[in-house]
Amino acid sequence: MHVSALTLGTMTFGEQNSEVEAHQQLDYAYERGINFIDTAEMYPVPPRPTTYTLTEQYIGRWNKLKTHRDQIILATKVVGPMEFTHYIRDGKPKLNRVHIETAIEGSLKRLGVDYIDLYQLHWPDRNTNFFGQRGYNHQENDSYTPMEETLQVLADLQKSGKVRAFGLSNETPWGAMRYLNAAEKNNWPRMMSIQNPYNLLNRTFEIGLAEIAHRENLGLLAYSPMAFGALSGKYLDGQFPEGARLTRWKRFDRYSNKRGVQAIEKYCQLAKDFDMTPAQLALAYVTGRPFVTSNIIGATTLQQLEENINSIDRTITPELEQEIDKIHEDIPNPCP
Repeated sequence: MHVSALTLGTMTFGEQNSEVEAHQQLDYAYERGINFIDTAEMYPVPPRPTTYTLTEQYIGRWNKLKTHRDQIILATKVVGPMEFTHYIRDGKPKLNRVHIETAIEGSLKRLGVDYIDLYQLHWPDRNTNFFGQRGYNHQENDSYTPMEETLQVLADLQKSGKVRAFGLSNETPWGAMRYLNAAEKNNWPRMMSIQNPYNLLNRTFEIGLAEIAHRENLGLLAYSPMAFGALSGKYLDGQFPEGARLTRWKRFDRYSNKRGVQAIEKYCQLAKDFDMTPAQLALAYVTGRPFVTSNIIGATTLQQLEENINSIDRTITPELEQEIDKIHEDIPNPCP
């Protein structure tokens, strides 16, 4: 499967965007050459029982998905266990046969398709550090679905024709290698991608996973390249624009700490110095990284989407990359 350098992320569909707006975004992205659409059974975000699966439903009613199915790469995800998934299936979703088979059937029905191009494990079944957790706290009695069981189910889904390829999300280096090794040992389908956060404020992917991405051909689908929009600079100086994500949900403070704000100020000034918008700088940097397969962009307006897509025409020169690295060396990974 050949995917576009930019992916349209859809987690705002059903919360910040209406169905009409969602279809407008999908149409515009497709017209601009984006063939890769990423969603999840859990979307929209923030997840709520009353909006659960709305994003997939909106996409499923998009006309071009029916008329141009063979030209669109469609990705979705199955949830793992988490406190906020108490309303999904039996309230304790796992990456086992019962839950995965139930989840895929639901996604296929909502999306109105016969197969999913890329089916991703939204986050690990086990206790580990993701979603911004800095440290790893080991739990000896951690009970999780064996990766071999998960892979056997995925192998059956591929044989049935319901899924073409599989990917990880919010995974660690240990988890990624365990999945790859188990697949190779048992001749099961290997993971083809990993969807993890990656942006100017959070380059932790480079520490352990970048080498795996290169050597194991496990390309990164980079999410949050704009750090919840914070890298646009719109929240600087205490501003909270009406309707913006961090205005509506203050709990999304992952990219709002003191050091993060200091880094954002520096990156915004750097963009100005090189005659770019902050969004173009942030997105062009992620898209151009050699371990990135596709950069997942999201927007709440067509104007934002246009600016984001236009970032594909901007290049990070060696001189600009040096300046970026200077900021990174001074304020490394302030918002992991």
